[in-house]
Formats: sequence, structure tokens, C-alpha cells
Amino acid sequence: MLSMKNALVLALALGVVGCGSNSKKELPPAELPKFEREVSLKKEWSRSIGVGQGRLYTQLTPAVDGGQIFAADAEGLVVAMDRLTGKVLWKSELDSAVSGGVSAGYGLVLLGTLKGDVIALDSSTGEEKWRAKVPSEVLAAPVSNGDVVVVQTQDDRVVAFDAYSGNQRWIFDNTPAVLTLRGTGAPLVTNRFVVVGLSSGRVLALDAQRGLPLWEQQVAVPQGRSELDRIVDIDGGLLMSAGTLYVSTYQGRVAGLELESGRILWQREASSYVGVAQGYGNVYVSQANGTLESVDERSASALWSNEALARRQLSAPEVFSSYVAVGDLEGYLHLISQVDGRFVGRERIDSAGLRARPLVVDGWLYAYGNDGKLVALTIK
Repeated sequence: MLSMKNALVLALALGVVGCGSNSKKELPPAELPKFEREVSLKKEWSRSIGVGQGRLYTQLTPAVDGGQIFAADAEGLVVAMDRLTGKVLWKSELDSAVSGGVSAGYGLVLLGTLKGDVIALDSSTGEEKWRAKVPSEVLAAPVSNGDVVVVQTQDDRVVAFDAYSGNQRWIFDNTPAVLTLRGTGAPLVTNRFVVVGLSSGRVLALDAQRGLPLWEQQVAVPQGRSELDRIVDIDGGLLMSAGTLYVSTYQGRVAGLELESGRILWQREASSYVGVAQGYGNVYVSQANGTLESVDERSASALWSNEALARRQLSAPEVFSSYVAVGDLEGYLHLISQVDGRFVGRERIDSAGLRARPLVVDGWLYAYGNDGKLVALTIK
């Protein structure tokens, strides 16, 4: 039986929820606009990673640690490659469907499964170091600070494990909203803080060692008559830069919070379920309706808004050189000027779609298509 959460995700994927429960028949995705190309991309290498995202609405993203890049498919294939050449260093086939991943660091490659498994692999060999259980599905990558591995489950629990042994350190229970999007963002973990975004529109900071609450901030308040109208999930994860947390909610707001206290520094109405990017003192938001918007952190006002990709189910944005990179449902990677929002480049990655956030490391962009095509790109 299809659960309400799954049904809502399906609705989002088809673009029928964007305007709430009173929306009329939706228009098709906007046609790709024509523009004069200013930037060309060079394909450095490409690899096929199994079945890619699979049939469920997963958002598996690659991770880079040093000279290696790690990627996983929905059926449990994990691949380590040289990030500059694409040479395969090792492969590991897990016995569970992967639904949350990948993160890498401190000698570990971390993944989560639909069965509630948290799996730690040795980043040098791909061998399983430990496996632990959580009470619900894991739909975002577990994250480590070298001491603990922290995971947020679909039902908003936050669980920490010892990074070396996999033994549970602590668990923090939350009550999820009545109706939520099927997804969570990955925790943000520092030496002191574990910060998570919840389905209730709240951001919660916990002590990394003991799991005790440090502060809590309501970013979006549920509004409307129906439960659909009242969905304010924080699904796109959190971004941190220079002591500021950046967060976006569905049918709510995009905001900047002070990491130490949770105090709201600025906020603006927005609706996004994929997260934000930050650069040049601006925050870039992929809205649920397909609009890409640049917000000035100082004034919380919009600097520009690109509406030409309406209803194209945009991925989370990422800053790439002087541009904002974003994927869409037909697998195109769009490059948009940070200055004024104009199109400057476009490359098709995977005809099945490009749902995962682009990954940018040291002038290289890695795009992971829905059918498993992983491509490394640089600017010509």
C-alpha cells in the first residue's frame, strides 16, 4: 500500500503540489530558453554507477575526500574513484538498498538504507567496518566529525554512533509533523554542534557529545486549512559558512541563522525542498516552482529571479566559479550568472534527469544523473 508520505513525494515529482491543495491543473515544464552561450564545459571523464537513483525518489549524491570520489546507487553498489581521472579504485556491493548517502571523511564512507541500517565502509578498501540500526528509514547521508557519526531518520529522530566502533552514543526523539515530504536533509556536524532541520519547520541544535538540546528555532510556521497546506519540511539540508547557518523550508522561508545561538539574522518567504547555495554574499534558492532566486544576505531582498525553468523540478543549486549550477528533470545542467541570473551555459548529463545537487571541488564539478551517469566537468 502506498503511504501518504510516498504519495506526496510522487505528487512532488510530477509537479502537482507546488501551489498547495487548491492548485488547478498544472502546466507542463517550461521549454528550454534559447541563449547565447558564454561558457563551455569540458568533460574530463564519466562513469556509470549501477542503476543510479533507482525508482524511488532518492537523492544520492557523491562525496569527495582528498583525491577520491565516492558514489553509490540505489541497489547498494558503492564505487570509489580517483576524482581527477575517474579510475575505479574499489567497488563494494551491499546487501541492502541505499537511500541515504554518500558522505566521506576520517577514513569512512557512510551510507544509510531503507531498512534503517547505518553502514560505515573503510574509505581505502571498501570493506565494511561496522553496521548499526536506527528505528526508521535513512533518507540522507550520515555525517561524521571524526568522533561521532550522526544520522537523521525519516521520523525526525537524531542518532549518534561512535565513529570507531559503531556503538550508539545517544538518541534524540522528535515528533514529526502529521504529514511530511518523504525526505530529510543530512545533519550538519561540527566538533560541538549537531544541527538538523525538522519536518515541523524547526531547526534544532544538539550537543555533539551528549545529544542534549542547545537551542531551537522555528523557521517556518505551518499555515492553511489542510495538512497539505501546512507542510513546512526542511528537506534540503543545512549550509554553514562563517558562523551562519542557511536553511530553506517548503512553503515557508529561506533564512540565515547564527550558529551559536540560533538567532534569525534575516529571512524571506520561499518554498524549497532541495536546499540553498551561498556565494558573493548572496544566497541562491531553487524554488519548488522552478524559479531560481538570488537573495542579498544583508537586506533579505531578491537581487534577481530567473523564472525560465518553471516546473522543471530543479536540483539544489551549487556555486561553480562565477556561476550557479543547477540540474533539472530532463538531465540538463544549467549555468547561470551569479551577477544577474542570465543563462551562460548548458550541458545535458543524463536524459533520465539530474536530481542530485552538483558537487563542486577545487574548480571541478561532478554531476550524478538519475540513471547513474557520473560526469566530471571543468570550464574550458
